[in-house]
Amino acid sequence: MDEKLFHEFPPIPTQAWEEVILKDLKGADYEKRLIWKTLEGFSLKPYYRSENLENLDYLNSNPGNFPYTRGTDYEGLKFIRQDIWVKDVNLANKQALALLNAGVNSLGFIITEDLSKKDFYKLMDKINPEAAEINILACELGDKYVEMLADYAKENSYDLSKIQGSNKFDPLAYMILMGKTYCSKDSCNCATNMFNKNKDILPQFSLLSVEANAYHNAGANAVQELAFALSEGAEYLSIFKEQGISADEIAPKIRFNFAVGSNYFMEIAKLRAARFLWAKIVEANACKDLKNAKINMHCETSQWNKTIYDPHVNMLRVTTEAMSAIIGGTDTLSVIPFDFTYTEPNDFSLRIAKNVQLIITEEAHFGKVSDPAAGSYYIENLTDMIIDKTWELFLKVDEMGGYREAVKQGFIQDNINETATTRMSNVAKRREILLGTNQFPNFNEIKDEVAISKKPNIENTMFKTITLHRGAVEFEKLRLKTDKAKKRPVVFMLTIGNLTFRKARAQFSSNFFACAGFEVIDNNGFDNIAEGMKAAQERNADIVVLCSSDEEYETLAPEAFEKINGKILVVAGNPACKDALEAKGIKNFIHVRSNVLEDLKSYQKQLGIN
Repeated sequence: MDEKLFHEFPPIPTQAWEEVILKDLKGADYEKRLIWKTLEGFSLKPYYRSENLENLDYLNSNPGNFPYTRGTDYEGLKFIRQDIWVKDVNLANKQALALLNAGVNSLGFIITEDLSKKDFYKLMDKINPEAAEINILACELGDKYVEMLADYAKENSYDLSKIQGSNKFDPLAYMILMGKTYCSKDSCNCATNMFNKNKDILPQFSLLSVEANAYHNAGANAVQELAFALSEGAEYLSIFKEQGISADEIAPKIRFNFAVGSNYFMEIAKLRAARFLWAKIVEANACKDLKNAKINMHCETSQWNKTIYDPHVNMLRVTTEAMSAIIGGTDTLSVIPFDFTYTEPNDFSLRIAKNVQLIITEEAHFGKVSDPAAGSYYIENLTDMIIDKTWELFLKVDEMGGYREAVKQGFIQDNINETATTRMSNVAKRREILLGTNQFPNFNEIKDEVAISKKPNIENTMFKTITLHRGAVEFEKLRLKTDKAKKRPVVFMLTIGNLTFRKARAQFSSNFFACAGFEVIDNNGFDNIAEGMKAAQERNADIVVLCSSDEEYETLAPEAFEKINGKILVVAGNPACKDALEAKGIKNFIHVRSNVLEDLKSYQKQLGIN
């Protein structure tokens, strides 16, 4: 039966597929229409076939086998994590117990104040550290709390060898975020001293972190995030080697914290590539037991693409990001609450963040399968591309003398900042979409005063820095100005002529101006310019957008300009007669190539909104 079926459907060569595609394109440029140029520098094809997997030698390995591309073991997601701000130890403890009872099995305690041992014990009261992973996020104070955790476990007769978790401590990332060294000496003695003091207290506890999420949230692309994280990890191996500590000892004690964005397949491939490359790096550092070359990986959903306006869209973003992280094979995962951008998360937003993970793992069973992306022609090829590009960038850093030297020379910062600038420009021009912010906004949403993130004031820097920010910030500032203005500007769509063009351009223009929070009035259509202008006057319009076809603009636009009566006339489109219209005094045009952000700033300025 099978042989007959295959006979009826013989294999079709790639050339045959290409011929069909070229025929369907009807002369259109194949490269422009179907090849995706990514920020990472990849040219991704519209389809991949089995022949594209022929040179990928790791495909025959299983999860748990070196170089671990397919997973460090056969388990899926191990820990569902929720982070808690510790401002009141009793309240934080109450929140932690509630989360544990609701399905979370990993807690992150964000501690910004110096807690006494008594307060730390209150924080841990009734929490079983054998049953839940404990993560300390306290920077330089983390060392102290690791000891307190061990003491708490001893006094309550817990088995210290079963306690898992991490200490967020990354003095190398401090260099790039704060522009100076964390330690008094550049040797990072603080890291080695902390390791030597605590390495035997909690055998399964990660004592150092590589905060790759900082690169991501500063605007880096996937290759940059991965390459610079691996460079940082390799630098730690080198630092500890100088102190006589082997890769077998230190590698299992390092946890990589990645951010996962909304580029679904890219993020899956990034995590798979991370396992492969870190395993190779540890192996090259004289690792004797290759089990110690397994990466210890935590992921959190991206902060870069989260928004203040239309914030419930953030729930959808974190859902796909969490899926990418789990399919990509992260060990632990935390989902950022949808409202973190503008307020302290409440019980509702924390519950949603937790339930996103629980639904994906428990109901959709994502966490039950190891490496579900295996064999996907596209993802496997994308993984291989990321490995190659990341290794190329990693070697550039290595040739400069390693991570610290590259930071001192500004190489890493310049790379990330350049990409961040490109991404911000792409957001401004809608080449990178943030739904609800620079495209398809909620027309009726008005915000009161909200705190929009500002650049930190960093002084006495020794080298360049990167800045954590969000892609939506400039649009949010723009819209908040409108919301705070005495009068909300009214934009009136003067739709006339060709039905198809006027409807499409009215929809485009409505979305365009709503991104600045302007009130938009759409219309079904007018028989003539005079009728449309009269209606615009009756609605107290500040801006009139002429929506018609390119051919009709040549006569309609000058007529509308004559009757505009002090208002702002905007032509929707980029017609061939644009030069002729500009010669007649018509200066405002909006179209798909517009810089939406800068144009909207200009209209605000013309309307006196500052």
